[in-house]
Amino acid sequence: MNPTRAAIYDSPLGPLRLVAGAKGLQALQFSRPSPTIPASCVQSPDSADPRPPRSLHAGLRQLGEYFAGQRREFELELELTGTPFQRAVWGALAQIPYGATTTYGAVARQLGTELPGVRPEPRAVAAAIARTPVPIVIACHRVLSADGALTGYLGGLRRKRALLDFEAADGARCALEASWAQRQLALL
Repeated sequence: MNPTRAAIYDSPLGPLRLVAGAKGLQALQFSRPSPTIPASCVQSPDSADPRPPRSLHAGLRQLGEYFAGQRREFELELELTGTPFQRAVWGALAQIPYGATTTYGAVARQLGTELPGVRPEPRAVAAAIARTPVPIVIACHRVLSADGALTGYLGGLRRKRALLDFEAADGARCALEASWAQRQLALL
């Protein structure tokens, strides 16, 4: 069995930690900026093999393409751990087009038609979305409350707003950077 391995991608929204298992990308985690994290791919210290797994190379490349406005969908091998319901929710999220948004209720209704005998509540959908192991890749940032308000996001609401603004501007990097910088200044 291969050990879990990690790499850091220096995104416009701060460092992202990619974690790969034997079969694919397991997690994408937001982390706080650190002066010790270089801007390039870095092997985690728990990895015995100096070569990152193929799934990390593809993930790093595709994230770079996404943030450059050149990629709208990710094509990665994923190794996700979750309940059947969580996996169904994550599958529904994968169907939300780039630049579009939906609501927790709409995702619940969609799952109600796709899963016979299941009538998920929006709160159950929201709980499954909160456990999305690979945000951005599985676009959980595209889901809003019924009134269109931003609600919970693993990377924080500022990042969620920045990603939505970026996609609404058709991947214009300046929109992402302006949105993120404006929200950072609002914190001061």
